[in-house]
Amino acid sequence: MEITIIHKQDNIVHFLVERIDVAFANALRRTMLTRLPSMAIDEVLVLENTSVMYDEMLAHRLGLIPLVTDLESYNLPEECDCEGKGCSLCQCTLTLEETAGDDEDRIVNASNLTSQDPKIVPASGDIPLVKLAPGQRLIIEAYARLGRGMENAKFQSVSTVSYKYVPIVEVNKEKCNQCGDCVDMCSKNILRIEDDTISTQNTLDCSLCEACVDVCEPGAITIDTKKDSFLFKVESTGALTPEEIVEKSSEILKERIRLALDYANSL
Repeated sequence: MEITIIHKQDNIVHFLVERIDVAFANALRRTMLTRLPSMAIDEVLVLENTSVMYDEMLAHRLGLIPLVTDLESYNLPEECDCEGKGCSLCQCTLTLEETAGDDEDRIVNASNLTSQDPKIVPASGDIPLVKLAPGQRLIIEAYARLGRGMENAKFQSVSTVSYKYVPIVEVNKEKCNQCGDCVDMCSKNILRIEDDTISTQNTLDCSLCEACVDVCEPGAITIDTKKDSFLFKVESTGALTPEEIVEKSSEILKERIRLALDYANSL
C-alpha cells in the first residue's frame, strides 16, 4: 500500500492510496467513522437554567460540540480501572456559569465553557449554545468522555470521509473533431483546447459523470478507473487532526485484521 498526500489544509486532507482493493478502502472509511475514539460531552448537570431553552435541548447541544481530543491521556470507560464509574483518566469536567445583565441580552458560546483540562476544549469557540435575556442565568456542569461513532454520532471525529476511484480520461485524437462541446460540458475543467486539440488536465478532479462522453462522438473520449487506487477526502471536526485520524484508524484496522486472522487460524 502506498499513500500520497494530494492536498492538505487545517482540517481537510486529500490523499491517494494505491495497491488496495475496494473492500480495504471501505473498511478504512468505516473505521474512521465508527471505530476511532473521540471526546464528547456525555452527561450534563444543570444547576440553574432560567433561559427559554429546555434543559434537555441544552444538553443535546452541548453533546454535539466537537472537543479537542487527547487520546494518549484518556481511556475508554470500558477499558478504565474505574469500570466506567468516572475518574480523571476517563472523564473530563467542563463548567459554565453565565448571567445576562439587567439591560442586555447575552449569547452563550462554546468558548464560555471552562475545562479542568486545558487540552480538552471546544474545537471552535464560536458555536452558539443559547441566548440569555436580561437577568437570565445559566449554571452547568458537564462531563466529557471518550466514545466511538458506532455508539453515537457525537463521538465521530470526522465530518466528512469519502473516497472514489482514480479517474483515467483519454482523448482519441483520430475520432475527436475538436468541436469543443466536451470542454463546455465539463464542470470540473478537466478538458481544454490547446493548439487546436483537446487535452486533459487535473484528471484527479474528474467526478466520473461522463457528460463529456455523452456529448462527443462515440469513442472520442473514454473514461475509465484504476481498480486498485482510491482518492480519499477526510475532513475533521477539529477533535483530531486529519493526520491523526488516518494514522490512528489505520492502526485500529490493522489490529482488527490481526485479531480476525488469529481467530480464523484457531478454528
